[in-house]
Amino acid sequence: MSQYQSIDSEVLRTFVAIADEGGFTKAGEKINRTQSAVSMQMKRLEEDVLQRQLFERDGRQLRLTAEGQILLGYARRILKLHSEVFTTLREPHMVGTVRVGTPDDYAMRFLPGILSGFAQAYPLVQVEVHCETSTQLLQRNDLDLTIVTRRPGSEIGQLLRHERFVWAEANGFAPHEQQPMPLAMFNTDCFCREWACNALDAGDKPYRIAYSSPSLSAIMAVVSAGLAVTAQLQSLIPADMRILGEREGLPLLPTANIMLLRNPATQSPMTECLADHIAEGFKL
Repeated sequence: MSQYQSIDSEVLRTFVAIADEGGFTKAGEKINRTQSAVSMQMKRLEEDVLQRQLFERDGRQLRLTAEGQILLGYARRILKLHSEVFTTLREPHMVGTVRVGTPDDYAMRFLPGILSGFAQAYPLVQVEVHCETSTQLLQRNDLDLTIVTRRPGSEIGQLLRHERFVWAEANGFAPHEQQPMPLAMFNTDCFCREWACNALDAGDKPYRIAYSSPSLSAIMAVVSAGLAVTAQLQSLIPADMRILGEREGLPLLPTANIMLLRNPATQSPMTECLADHIAEGFKL
């Protein structure tokens, strides 16, 4: 039998709330306990269980002691494991792997927030992300969920986002004034490249494909250096670039639809939960 007392998880939860909120009163409001109940819990933890001072006051501010900082790290880990245990035992179907296909532009812009929220809710689900073009992804049947860009009138699956393509170049540069105008675009199997070229041809705007790549990060690196203009979904344009339009002599571009496809052969509560997170993430 251990010679040490155990620490109840609710006490640890209270302790973490105090550390996060900076005081007993706000912590009590967060965990729905009175300030006196919070104080009593921490007094017992300090005096009876650990026999260490965990808090110290600096004027009106409450701070953790060195021992309190040590306990905080352990408390967060213990509570995380506690949550994982209940997730596993109460939702045993939420363990496994989900395979998601997406163009890398959406992986860069939307997936970080989506996967972060999903991982917090379902920490034991492994997500495999496969980055390819929409055309390539539509030819695969081994993915559970697939995010693709579709032309208007060719939508399939669940609509995630309806968005316009726009022209963009780096702030402080003007490659759109060059003759012919240099473009940085995706490779030839991307219909947004076709849209851009058709619009320029229709407007008799001279251009050349100066840079091409299947990678959005490579294209944006070229554009950020002031070497070319690109055409991308408006939500993908970063702060160091400016959107161009008719004032700069460039034609209006069409809108496209971002769609989510489900593989009917592999659907499960796990894939549906991730699909819900994806749908919510693309609304932002």
